[in-house]
Amino acid sequence: MDHSIALMSHDRQRAVERLASHVAASIDTSHADQMPFEHIVLDRVFPDEVYAAMLAAMPLSSAYRPMAGRAAGNDLADGTHTRVKLDLFPEMLRNLDLERRNLWQIVGDALCSGTVKDALVRRLAPVLQRRFGPGYAKVGMYPLPTLTRDVPGYWIVAHADTHWKGITVQFYLPADDKSSHIGTIFHELMPDGRRPKRVQMKFLPNSGYAFAVDTTFVHSVDTVGPEVKSRDSILLTYFVDQGPLRYLRNRGKRIGNFLLDELRNRTRRQVGESA
Repeated sequence: MDHSIALMSHDRQRAVERLASHVAASIDTSHADQMPFEHIVLDRVFPDEVYAAMLAAMPLSSAYRPMAGRAAGNDLADGTHTRVKLDLFPEMLRNLDLERRNLWQIVGDALCSGTVKDALVRRLAPVLQRRFGPGYAKVGMYPLPTLTRDVPGYWIVAHADTHWKGITVQFYLPADDKSSHIGTIFHELMPDGRRPKRVQMKFLPNSGYAFAVDTTFVHSVDTVGPEVKSRDSILLTYFVDQGPLRYLRNRGKRIGNFLLDELRNRTRRQVGESA
C-alpha cells in the first residue's frame, strides 16, 4: 500500500474529508451529457495515489458474497456467481486484514459523506426536481457504496432502476484501458417501446458515470467475454430515504445483510475447523 495512504489511516476523519472533497470536486467538474438521457461522465474520481492503493488492496475473493437482484439469475452452469459484492460499511469490512480494512473504510465513509451527496444533487438537479418537485434537495438519500466484481459470463438486461433508488453512480476500477469495451450501455426509450443502444460508457481507470433515477433511463451491460479477468467497480446507490417505510427498509436491509454475512462467515469457519 502507498505510504501516504497508510499515514491517512492515523487521522481517519481528516482522510475521509480530504477524499470526499476530491470526489466532490470531480463530480462538480464532470462532463454533462443529454444523450440518450441526462447523465454525467466522471474522470479522475480519486486522487492518483488513492486509486493506486485501491487497486493494490483489492479484497480476496473470499471477502465477496453473491449479488442479489437481477444479477442473481446470471450464475454459470457450474454455479459460479458472475457478480459478487462487498458493501463498504464498517461491519461488512470487519474480516479484512488491517491494511485493506483501513483503506476501504476510508473510501466507504468518504462516498457516504454529505459532501459527495450534495455534489451529486447539484449536478443532477434537473432530473431530481422533475421527480421530487422544488424541494428535491431536501429529499432524504441513503447511500450504499458497494465494491462489485463481475467475471466472464456476467450481463444484465436493458432495464430502468427501481423507484426505491434516487441516484445511481458507478466508479470503474480497471488497472488499464484494455477492457474499455465493457462499460455500461445507455438506451433510448422510443415511443413504440423499442430500446435501441445509443451510448456506451468506456470502462477506463478512475472513471465512471452518474444519473438521477427515472423510469425512462434504460441501461444494460453486454455479456463480459473470456478476454476479461474481472470487471471491478464501485456502485454507489442512493436509496430514497423519505417516510417511515423507506427509512425502515433501508436500515433493515443493511442489518439483514450483516446478519447473513455473519452467518456465512461462521458456517465457513465451522466447515474449515471440521475439515
